[in-house]
Amino acid sequence: MDISSILQGGYQHPLSRSWQGRRQLTKSMFMYPIFITDDPDASVIIPSLPGQRRWGVNQLETFLSPLVKKGLKSVILFGVPLTCEKDGRGTPADDPSGPVIQAIKKIRLLFPSLYIACDVCLCEYTSHGHCGLLHADGTINTKPSVLRLAEVSVNYAKAGAHCVAPSDMMDGRIKAIKQALIAADLASKCTLMSYSAKFASALYGPFRDAAGSAPSFGDRKCYQLPPTAKGLARRAIQRDIVEGADIIMVKPALPYLDIISDATQLASDHPIACYQVSGEFAMIHAGAAAGVYDLKTMAFETTESMVRAGATLILSYFTPDFLDWLEV
Repeated sequence: MDISSILQGGYQHPLSRSWQGRRQLTKSMFMYPIFITDDPDASVIIPSLPGQRRWGVNQLETFLSPLVKKGLKSVILFGVPLTCEKDGRGTPADDPSGPVIQAIKKIRLLFPSLYIACDVCLCEYTSHGHCGLLHADGTINTKPSVLRLAEVSVNYAKAGAHCVAPSDMMDGRIKAIKQALIAADLASKCTLMSYSAKFASALYGPFRDAAGSAPSFGDRKCYQLPPTAKGLARRAIQRDIVEGADIIMVKPALPYLDIISDATQLASDHPIACYQVSGEFAMIHAGAAAGVYDLKTMAFETTESMVRAGATLILSYFTPDFLDWLEV
C-alpha cells in the first residue's frame, strides 16, 4: 500500500479516535428547554415528549437543583399559559405575574450562576395562535408585531433574563429588539440570540402539544422558511448579523446540517446555535424503543453531527441525559 492509503493507525485506539474531532461535546454546550406553566405547583407529564414536563415556579428548585449540581449551565424558558385571557396582541406574554417573568426571578434567586434565556414569541399568548399581530384579513401585520416583540424582550431583560431569543421569524425584529435594548440601557447586559434560520418543519408537533401553541387557523409557512430554501436561510442569517444578533440559531438541527455549516461561514465570528427540536427528540426515543438502535448511541451520533457541522450551542431535551453521559 501507498503511505497515503494508511489511515486506520490514526484511529485504532479510543483516545486517538477522540482526537479526530475538531470539537467535542461538553456540558456547557447544552441549553435545556423547559416549559413553565401558570399553575405554580404544576408537574405535568408531556406524553409526546418522553421524560419532559410542564413545570410551575414552585417546582423549579426541586426540578433544577440536581441538574445544576450535575453541571447544567443554561436553560431556555417557554411560557405555557393555561388560565390567562389571551388577546390579539399577546398581552400575557410579559405579564409580571405570568409564568416566564416569575420563573426568571425565581431562578435568579435560587441559582445565581445559571444562565437564563427566554424564548420570545407571541403564539402561546395570542387568541389566534400566530407569532405576530394580524391584519383584519388574517395576514401578519409586521410593524406592530416587531414593536410588541421588542417590548416583551425588554421586559424579560428587565426581569433578569441573560438572553432573549426571538423565534417568531418576523422581518426586522432583531433590529427592533436590539434598538429597544439599547434604549433601555440593557443591550450590554442581555444577549440577543436569533432563530435566524427557522424552517416550517413537520418536527414541531410535540412542542406544540407541550406549549399549546398551534395556530387556530392556517399555518406559519408565510413566515417560517420553506425546507428547500437554502438561499433564503443564508439571507436571513446575513440580515440578522447586520441587525445586531449576538448568536445565530438554526432550527431544526438534524435535517439542516448544511445550513448550520453555512452559518459557520456566514457568521464566522458568532456563536452558532442549533435546536434539536421536539420531533427529533421524540423520533430518537421512538427508534430506540423499537429496537432500531441504542438511545445513548444515537443521541451522541446526532448531536456530534451538529458539532461537526459547526454548532457551538445545542438546545436539546437530551440535556439532562448528557449531564450524566459526559460525566465519564
